Amino acid sequence: MPDRCHSPAATTRPWITLPTLTLGIVLGAAALASPAVHGVAAQPVARPTPGADVSTVDAIVAEEMERRHVPGLAVAVLKGRDLLLSRGYGLANLEHRVPVTPETMFESGSMGKMFTAAAILALVERGTLDLEAPVGRYLADAPASWSGIRLRHLLTHTSGIPDYTSDTFDYRRDYTEADLTRMAFALPLEFPAGQRWNYSNTGYVLLGVIISRTTGQPYWHYLRERIFTPAGMPTARVISEADIVPHRAAGYLVNADGQYTNQNWVAPVTNTTADGSLLLSLQDMVAWARVVRDRHVLSAESWARAHTPVTLNSGRPYPYGMAWFLDTVNGQPYRQHGGAWQGFLTQFSYYASSDLTIVVLANSRTADPLSIATRLAGAIDPTLAPPPAPTTPIRGVDPAVLAYVRQVLEKTQRGELALGDFEFVRQTIVPRLSAAAAATLRPLGALQALDPMARGSEGDDTVLTLRVRGAEGTASVTVKLGPGGRLTGLTVRRAE
Repeated sequence: MPDRCHSPAATTRPWITLPTLTLGIVLGAAALASPAVHGVAAQPVARPTPGADVSTVDAIVAEEMERRHVPGLAVAVLKGRDLLLSRGYGLANLEHRVPVTPETMFESGSMGKMFTAAAILALVERGTLDLEAPVGRYLADAPASWSGIRLRHLLTHTSGIPDYTSDTFDYRRDYTEADLTRMAFALPLEFPAGQRWNYSNTGYVLLGVIISRTTGQPYWHYLRERIFTPAGMPTARVISEADIVPHRAAGYLVNADGQYTNQNWVAPVTNTTADGSLLLSLQDMVAWARVVRDRHVLSAESWARAHTPVTLNSGRPYPYGMAWFLDTVNGQPYRQHGGAWQGFLTQFSYYASSDLTIVVLANSRTADPLSIATRLAGAIDPTLAPPPAPTTPIRGVDPAVLAYVRQVLEKTQRGELALGDFEFVRQTIVPRLSAAAAATLRPLGALQALDPMARGSEGDDTVLTLRVRGAEGTASVTVKLGPGGRLTGLTVRRAE
């Protein structure tokens, strides 16, 4: 069972072909004909506002859906507060052949963390919570080893609390809040609070517990009262197996034969945690996009906190706020968060300088909403197009570092990369990371050369991007090296 991750990785498998339908609403004064998608005519696209051409959206979405064999997608594009496009593509349910519409309900995955963080900040505004207070003030049974963990550390993934979503976690068992807190308290801390950034779903589960305990109601009731209703999100809600949820999409996985299967079952109580257990429609997310853009619902101070990079104990910033990744594209600020849960992937991207928001919701683990949002942003506003990948190797990289990276990659090819090879890492992802990297590196054959193409930093880590040439092919590899010079992250992509 995959965890609620924030940046899905693509896999390569044989695929089945599905027909793609397209439905949606687009607002504007006059309609223009849009291209057909997979042979089915799309709904008319509104005349875009000046400087925001959405005419290429259908073609890009169709290409991505065909390439990744995605059953259904919902896409929204906003320029400022103006909705340029809100549209469903493909099928929300393969068995009943139900098309995706802007009303279709998708599971949020970790994109839902932004609402948990908003609820915490609302309670801070009310004076109920204090970001600088020890977590033990709100979780009285927290172990003594947690004395240095503040509430803000949970929000920024800097607490040192490990992720609970390991391969050994039993998703088919119902865990109460008391069960989950006891489980969290038993986990050994990975580092002192504030020393590192390390994505932790556990931290957001605990934030949900804190909301419930301090408000005297389930955290999702407080979300409805304080966040969803003021934001104009009438259908946003917690996942429920028992409730009748109109327009609910089915989520899909892919088996070893390349065939779609229904999402894995998760026990109903376990599937309500605050790390990403929401159901949201495109209409809900359009309303939220306007809230984010205008900084409504929360105070200006709360929004500033949410969108400020966390400062590590070293004094260096890490590009994550409170449930927001804080990136740049060609020097322009870019706030985003995605999610993956069961058979769903989601993405919310706001480009502040261009005042452009893109939302992508998908019902298959084969999708890559972040890639789709990135392509759409660049097509609508060329200043947001990612720069081309470098073609000339850089100089000045220590040969000893390259030798170490080569050893790591050769070990990965053999399927031997293990937890002990990392200086720091989100421990629960190591088995999946190792297997996925090995599957991409093995077909390269014997490694012949490592060409350093780019170098940067992220928090306290050095980030190297390399072109790895093997006897049988080439791959792009990004490695992160910690202050001690050892591995903290690894991403491998086969060259197109």
